Amino acid sequence: MTRTIVLAYSGGLDTSIIVPWLREHYDARVICVAADIGQGADELRGVREKALASGAEECYIEDLREEFVRDFIFPTLRAGAVYNRKYLLGTAMARPLIAKRQVEIAHRVGADALAHGCTGKGNDQVRFEMTFATLAPELPVIAPWREWDIRSREDAIDYATAKGIPIAATKAKIFSRDANIWHLSHEGGNLEDPNSAPVADMFMLTTEPTQAPDAPEDVVIGFEAGTPVSVNGVAMGPVELLTALNQLGGRHGVGRIDLVEDRMVGMKSRGVYETPGGSLLYAAHSELEQLVLDRKTLSAKDVIAPRYADLVYEGRWWTTEREAYDAFVNVTQSRITGTVTLRLYKGGMQVVGRQSVHALYDERFVTFGEDDVYQQSDAAGFIRLFALPARVRAIKDRELAASQVVGSVAPAPVAAEPEPKDKHLAIA
Repeated sequence: MTRTIVLAYSGGLDTSIIVPWLREHYDARVICVAADIGQGADELRGVREKALASGAEECYIEDLREEFVRDFIFPTLRAGAVYNRKYLLGTAMARPLIAKRQVEIAHRVGADALAHGCTGKGNDQVRFEMTFATLAPELPVIAPWREWDIRSREDAIDYATAKGIPIAATKAKIFSRDANIWHLSHEGGNLEDPNSAPVADMFMLTTEPTQAPDAPEDVVIGFEAGTPVSVNGVAMGPVELLTALNQLGGRHGVGRIDLVEDRMVGMKSRGVYETPGGSLLYAAHSELEQLVLDRKTLSAKDVIAPRYADLVYEGRWWTTEREAYDAFVNVTQSRITGTVTLRLYKGGMQVVGRQSVHALYDERFVTFGEDDVYQQSDAAGFIRLFALPARVRAIKDRELAASQVVGSVAPAPVAAEPEPKDKHLAIA
């Protein structure tokens, strides 16, 4: 009986050669699932025809853009999750969604197995298979890169050529890219030397900062309960909003990230990421939180943020842990409503304005002029109590030092300080 295998398919080099390989080695019919997550019409053009020409029985192209931004990108943004201090998790966020739709189609067509084109050195194999384990634990997983004798992209190109499969990758220009509406990543080629600067023509979303417009441009981003909802006062849906910010940020060369990151499998790798709209959103969202949240809540959220980033990076999206973090984040975001103005110029951005009806900043409390809401004399008692541990430590240190000097002679007791007549004017 012929098996049915559902393959996560992009039309790139790896998945293109997997279709005939699966048919040969598993005597299976192959169903491909390609996800539109905003990588652009050029990347999706001809994908179905290419899959069928490679031997696939069917290829489903699923438009997941709205779900991706609404249910994956924005929750991660609201959490403030950043991995390895720089990475805004563009590839990591997409994998659980693609794998979920792959599982749904596998169940619909009665598949016997799931397959992906991730290498045995990368993170994506974990991200896909974490989702498979949660949503389809009964289905075995086939990962050709862990089975076949192809060991490099050069080998893969040779295999594709031998099978007559059209591919875009060449041995001369062998960057590995992953694109979606949030970012574009670049790996391989000269980037494998961490001391080698990215070549100028590698970038595709962002203008070279020195070639960006000579005049700065301001952009106003509006939020409701921590979720971006408008650009320059115009309400927009998730996909439209992110697309607009990508164009704005990209035009000014904003959002380039060059990172040596820690992969889950233990090695370090170097990648260059273009995340123009995402960089604007993270800067604006963080600034609005700083205006609205109190110090202790901000501190607690800063503890959750890197844990959330690790969770996303490691593909642990479908977990109780993520649901618990989201519950915490949702409470902190309930008042994150307002606008932030960013000024974009030559690859940089500067916060030049922020406002919210929930702002904890109140000019009545911080003014240096006369006010009726803050009694400055109250600070004396506060400082006295705030400094109490330091005062006790100092007294103990003095007693110990005195006892060491006089030997067995006990130090004179420390006289209690007289109670001030006017407690409000007491000075610590």
